[in-house]
Order: sequence, then structure tokens, then C-alpha cells
Amino acid sequence: MFLHVTHAKPLDGYRVEVGFDDGREGVADLTEALQGPMFDSLKNPDVFKKFRVDEELQTIVWPNGTDLAPEYIYYQAFRDDPELQATFRKWGYIA
Repeated sequence: MFLHVTHAKPLDGYRVEVGFDDGREGVADLTEALQGPMFDSLKNPDVFKKFRVDEELQTIVWPNGTDLAPEYIYYQAFRDDPELQATFRKWGYIA
């Protein structure tokens, strides 16, 4: 399954309202993604909110070039959905 982010809107903190090309929409809390030096500047909520959906990559990207895999964003948005647990296990997000 290849996923693409179709639209995204910043919410409070590090949460993003996001839509995918499979028709699902949800809210992804991306706090867990902000690890490592590449994400240091994004820990400032005002900087974090400056993302956009890149048409070529079809995911969220920030002005410093950082991006996240659409599958990771999808997992964060729907991690509690029982119907998707097998998919998330296959992707390696859960054991």
C-alpha cells in the first residue's frame, strides 16, 4: 500500500489534521517524530506549523528540508484503529 498525503493543516502543539489519498482523514500527533538534530528547529511550535504538502513527495515537508514518510503520519493518525493493526505490524510500527 502506497499512501500519499493530500492535505494537512496545523493544529495545537505538534498535531496535524491530515488527509490521505485512500479517503481517510484524521489527526496525527507528531510529537514522537521530533527526535534527532534534524528536528531540533521543529520543536518550536511556530516553526513546526510552517510545513506544507509537497506535490512531488506527496507528504508533509518543512522549509529546512525535513519530511516524514506518509505511512508514519498515517500510523500516528490511526494508531488506535483495530482494523489497521495488521497493516501497522506489517510496516514495523508495532510488534
